[in-house]
Amino acid sequence: MAPAVPLAVLALVALGLGVAPGLGMAPGCDYPAHRWCSSRDTAVACQVESRCPSLPRPVAAPVQLSLYYESLCPACREFLAMKLFPTWLLLPEEMLNITLVPYGNAQERKVSGKLDFICQHGPEECLGNMMEVTVPVPTACLMHEAKNFSTYFPVIFCLESGSSVTKNLEACLQIYAPEVDSGRITACVQGDTGVALMHHNAQMTNALQPPHQYVPWITVNGKHTDKLQAQAEASLLGLVCDLYQGKKPEACGYSKALKFPAGCRR
Repeated sequence: MAPAVPLAVLALVALGLGVAPGLGMAPGCDYPAHRWCSSRDTAVACQVESRCPSLPRPVAAPVQLSLYYESLCPACREFLAMKLFPTWLLLPEEMLNITLVPYGNAQERKVSGKLDFICQHGPEECLGNMMEVTVPVPTACLMHEAKNFSTYFPVIFCLESGSSVTKNLEACLQIYAPEVDSGRITACVQGDTGVALMHHNAQMTNALQPPHQYVPWITVNGKHTDKLQAQAEASLLGLVCDLYQGKKPEACGYSKALKFPAGCRR
């Protein structure tokens, strides 16, 4: 059974539009009036899309946000814990896609034929960066063990918002992901896999265009500008809501701007 055509659409036929019953109302529309709302393609061809409320809405692409950061950078920790995580909690999953790249201003070097890393805030930060590695490869330490973003992001939030990024792993896992084996994460961090993941994050960070100048460094839909960075730091929820092309959730009405400290410069 064909979908019922709204009276408003049928009324167009009766108005002085020069449209004969059974003919389309626009060039390329060869459908009778009762089929104008039968599909989105037909409605578009007949220029009546806005008058067919029963049509399913097209799926909007999620806003893509990538955060390049350091695990011990105060501004990074505050942005992740006070802006990014709350925004992720408030918005539906299909609206925001987040990529975390812990590396920042670290430096990569070879020592005795093996990769080594120097981090801006010392060896503890390098350890924290390895623990939080979340790059899209199957063996990524925390991501591999936690399986999905909705499991490992709360753990990372717990680490970044707590007193110690490197010493609270066990406690954070017990609270947010008790099914994840901390021993396997530790083995990854201490083995070749953790080094390989840090190297991957180094490559991702070094490939940024324009090159990152500080952390946190934020890209939105693959782009970084001073304006986007300032908007994300001032009101991330508001920025995502403005950019999303689909139906806005109620949370988009709650956006409030908060100020954050300057990023960790080189």
